[in-house]
Amino acid sequence: MAHDFIYLASQSPRRRQLLEQLGVRHEMLLAGPDEDAEALEAERPGEEPEAYVERVTQAKLEAALARLARRGLAPAPILCSDTTVAVESTILGKPRDADDAFATLSLLAGRSHRVITAVALGLGERREAALNVSEVEFAAVPAEQLRRYVASGEPFGKAGSYAIQSQAAAWISRIAGSYSGIMGLPLYETAELLRRWNVAF
Repeated sequence: MAHDFIYLASQSPRRRQLLEQLGVRHEMLLAGPDEDAEALEAERPGEEPEAYVERVTQAKLEAALARLARRGLAPAPILCSDTTVAVESTILGKPRDADDAFATLSLLAGRSHRVITAVALGLGERREAALNVSEVEFAAVPAEQLRRYVASGEPFGKAGSYAIQSQAAAWISRIAGSYSGIMGLPLYETAELLRRWNVAF
């Protein structure tokens, strides 16, 4: 069955922008005030970062499918995605506050880390997902620069306390993987999924 649009169940303006870059028609399907979206991102003890991202993405997809049914909207595939940053088995999610953001950035400075993004499509009983893992290397960054970045407000709401399309790009000495995956939606994997679902773009 062909689909001429999808639903995007994500508040991220970067994911919207990346879908627009592909030329995919989409409508937003965001959580209502009655849904605890943050609870879906709670970590479980001992969970590996890749497993965590896949589980959270699937949980977001199930919540969005239930939302679609509750709202009685026209059926179309729903796209969900989740991104986290990891140093070895340590998950570095969105910072709780300025101190947490500074501690995360201090850990990332002068070393490499993984940016893990899962993307999933679902409709009815069908589910498909893909995982992208990229490696990013940060140069050493003086503490004062990190503090200025935290004070700018940029780290908040971002996994790993930074966005690759912000001034933090000046600290990235090497990338191996997917730039769009690091932004929050790996376009190659997303396009492959959309093609398998006969989504027009």
